[in-house]
Amino acid sequence: MAADDKDLAPLRARIDTIDQQLLDLLAQRAEAAQAVGKVKHAIDARAPVFRPEREKQVIENLISKNKGPLTSDGIAYIWREIMSACRALEAPVRVAYLGPQGTFSEQAAFAQFGQSIQAVPCANIDDVFRAVDAGSADFGVVPVENSSEGAISRTLDLLLDTDLNITGEVSLIIQHHLLTKTGDLNGVTRVCAHPQALAQCQRWLSSNAPKLERQAVSSNGEAARMAASDATLAAIAGTSAQQQYGLLPVQNLIQDDPHNRTRFVVISRGACEASGKDQTSVILSVDNKPGAVHQLLAPLAKHGVSMNRLESRPARRGTWEYFFYIDMDGHANDPKVAAALAELQKEAAFFKKLGSYPRSH
Repeated sequence: MAADDKDLAPLRARIDTIDQQLLDLLAQRAEAAQAVGKVKHAIDARAPVFRPEREKQVIENLISKNKGPLTSDGIAYIWREIMSACRALEAPVRVAYLGPQGTFSEQAAFAQFGQSIQAVPCANIDDVFRAVDAGSADFGVVPVENSSEGAISRTLDLLLDTDLNITGEVSLIIQHHLLTKTGDLNGVTRVCAHPQALAQCQRWLSSNAPKLERQAVSSNGEAARMAASDATLAAIAGTSAQQQYGLLPVQNLIQDDPHNRTRFVVISRGACEASGKDQTSVILSVDNKPGAVHQLLAPLAKHGVSMNRLESRPARRGTWEYFFYIDMDGHANDPKVAAALAELQKEAAFFKKLGSYPRSH
């Protein structure tokens, strides 16, 4: 046995022993999780398997106690997958998202729920809402805004019309690659991607591939799927889609903004209790009169509630009226937020609470 092997052998044996201990402990945790599920089901057969506020509290507590060398992100990832696997023993969580496989929406779904889910890929954002509303999915994951291109208008419109609640959010770094079957642009005439991705890469495309026709498709995953079967097509997509469809990069990281991020929201029929680090989203409209918006927002300042986001959308009534989408710090049950919401509801011409949910990191 070489000297290096002699040094490594006891360390590997120690790792094997620790792995067995971890496996035994994970089995105990899974059994405890199953027992919790039985108690919840006995109390309420419709009690949700996934409680985002509880899982966030578990992860935050572990991160606060972490002494290293594992990073906080590493702890969060490991325990999210542990909890996902334990949840799957109780009941598979069905999650709808903009498909097909390889999209950033799928990545956001895994980031929120872990890998042990029953995936429900949908052809478009409308179908994600329909799947959750019809009960063929327990949760939906939809993009709501991008850091460089702004709000996803279709999601905002659907949030206005739905009875579903926002019960979570996920923020992802978005990195776009130009992909083809061969890894070059020989014979390629078109580049396909979701309209948002095309917009996020427009400067790079104009400078480096100006002759390529740009074709908007339903998702980047769909673009990658198309490019995998057509040598005349290039796709803009992420690493997951590249691996899923066996494509090769012509150029990596072609997004115009190196800090490009997309925020996704989780929709469901349920509601979240307070986790300690929450956000509440509402939709409002005001009468068309001078100072109406300022007057509407005054309750937030009065009660010391921070506004994280304000987005406006036309009311689509043929008049110059708007709906305002507001995200604010805190849970609707927090005294300050509850007081502000009560005043907002009283002052607004239209008021809809979309939900309170744990904030993403």
